[in-house]
Amino acid sequence: MPNTRQHFGRLADLVAVAVTFVVLTGAGVARAVDDAFDYEPINYHSAKTRDPVTLLQQRLDNGETTLAWDDTWGYLPAVLKELKISTASQTLVFSKTSFQLRRISPETPRTVYFGDHAYVGWVQHGSIEVTSIDPQLGGIFYTFDNTQRAEGDVPRFKRNNNDCLSCHSSSRTQSVPGHMVRSIYPDSRGFPIVNGGGFATTDRSPLRERWGGWYVSGTHGDMVHLGNRTYDESLNFDMLDKAVDLSKTGNVTDLSRFFDTSKYLTPYSDIVALLVMEHQTHTQNLITRANYRTRIAIHSQNELAEATGQKIEGLAESTKRRIEHAGEPLVRALLMCEEARLTSTVKGVSGFTEKFIASGKRDHQGRSLRDLDLQTRLFKYPCSYLVYSDEFRALPAEMKAYVYRRIWEVVTQTDTSMDFAHLSATDLRNIREILTDTIRDLPDYWYKAVEGE
Repeated sequence: MPNTRQHFGRLADLVAVAVTFVVLTGAGVARAVDDAFDYEPINYHSAKTRDPVTLLQQRLDNGETTLAWDDTWGYLPAVLKELKISTASQTLVFSKTSFQLRRISPETPRTVYFGDHAYVGWVQHGSIEVTSIDPQLGGIFYTFDNTQRAEGDVPRFKRNNNDCLSCHSSSRTQSVPGHMVRSIYPDSRGFPIVNGGGFATTDRSPLRERWGGWYVSGTHGDMVHLGNRTYDESLNFDMLDKAVDLSKTGNVTDLSRFFDTSKYLTPYSDIVALLVMEHQTHTQNLITRANYRTRIAIHSQNELAEATGQKIEGLAESTKRRIEHAGEPLVRALLMCEEARLTSTVKGVSGFTEKFIASGKRDHQGRSLRDLDLQTRLFKYPCSYLVYSDEFRALPAEMKAYVYRRIWEVVTQTDTSMDFAHLSATDLRNIREILTDTIRDLPDYWYKAVEGE
């Protein structure tokens, strides 16, 4: 009779095999994704893409650029450079929760790099995984063979459909092609411990539930998180605080005690990069969801009108409700509703903080939505920088009008509901002034409101 640890170890292996089967075959979930998105007006697999990887591939095919080979890292540095992704964004995940799980372990973590429009994953001796954001379609998933090409052989990104969508289009991604950050309890090999469960991580998640299966470098005072450690299957995870002292694996600035950091582009898995990535992935998913649902609602209205011979002026009330239902969660995400509060100062170590802030669009007073607070909350001015993103600008006019109207109602205190009580009068004024000074397509009533004060 096997002991409990052996039993769960074997069960973890079986789970890993099952996960690998789903990812590699696209079974079950991916079929549902095809059924949901492969018709008008979305046409996820057949629509022309304009995401950053598509544009990069066009430049490669046209001879406008090349990818330099590096004897240590392969094409990874060149891919990051072309996609405008800083190595300072590097984060490291060692849980076996990727389709390359056989190459991932606490000794050989997977890297994740990200910029505004793309995410790049890399494992030692494995393929490069890339996701880039198409303004109309959301996440587009690719793999890239990281072996040296012969001279004149153009490198090619292979689009993956079902392989990735089996996980990356689910309730964890707002049921659209998108991204998720997971926190689990990994065992000593990196396998998720089945009886431990896990968490889908967003900017609303308390730090106490974040980063299980990740390395975390940086300081965070007396706050604790699940990162930088493995767990034993025998633990009572409902009473974890009594069994494990999480403070012993926090506030780590040197990860070399866990694995050989020299085998990576940087020795960091920056805590601030993790915080920003969790906000960005969640909000991007909601932008894609708002886009999809608006287009589907309007398309359905038009199909109904054509089928019944009715002429509908403007939007039907049912269509308006569908748009509002998809738009309100996006408004709340943009304005950082229910954000988990920081109770100690957070400080990164990779230089990501400085690079992220420096890239911000600034108003005439020098303020930017990329300015970070990192003492009680993530952003100094609690409105997401994703209002400047290509995907936000590409929202259907009906959805963008709704979002702009709702934000205006909040910042002018027309809406004084408790949902937005975390925003002080100073916050509201700062957000309104920054947006009116940096966004050119705001409705006229925004500017009139400021001028009339």
